[in-house]
Amino acid sequence: MKVQNGVSRLLVATLMLIPFALFLVSGAKPGEARRYINLPSRPVVAPFSNGVMVGNTLYLAGTIGFDPQTGRPPAQIEDEAHRALDNLKEVLAQAGMTMDDLVSVTVFCPDLSLYDNFNAVYKTYFKKDLPARAFIGSGSLLRGGHFEVMGVAVKP
Repeated sequence: MKVQNGVSRLLVATLMLIPFALFLVSGAKPGEARRYINLPSRPVVAPFSNGVMVGNTLYLAGTIGFDPQTGRPPAQIEDEAHRALDNLKEVLAQAGMTMDDLVSVTVFCPDLSLYDNFNAVYKTYFKKDLPARAFIGSGSLLRGGHFEVMGVAVKP
């Protein structure tokens, strides 16, 4: 069990370095102006931005596909996946980008048996090649969510 925890911690630590590594290769310069993107539907009290644009690189915060009426995940898993990905798509659009500009996506999911359900929805969001991606078994997500999706996109 200790080895698994050590391996899991190493994996999570490595994944957390991906955005920093992408920042280094993105061409962004230290001190370069940042553009913060916050969607109108975003709760005012949330202590984060939906996206931060630095140079030609957009860092997208994690999003869960909550039903806006209930604040909970929809009953259908596929609907939750669509909502989470639509949230990313909306932030990308605010930056003048599309899903095809994503270069890296990380998906957190407390139930790995939902992998195929998520993939069935996910692959419909791309016209070109798919971005690099990790699908990580996580602990529980906010408000009972099944998927939290975050990403990094680069404007051509």
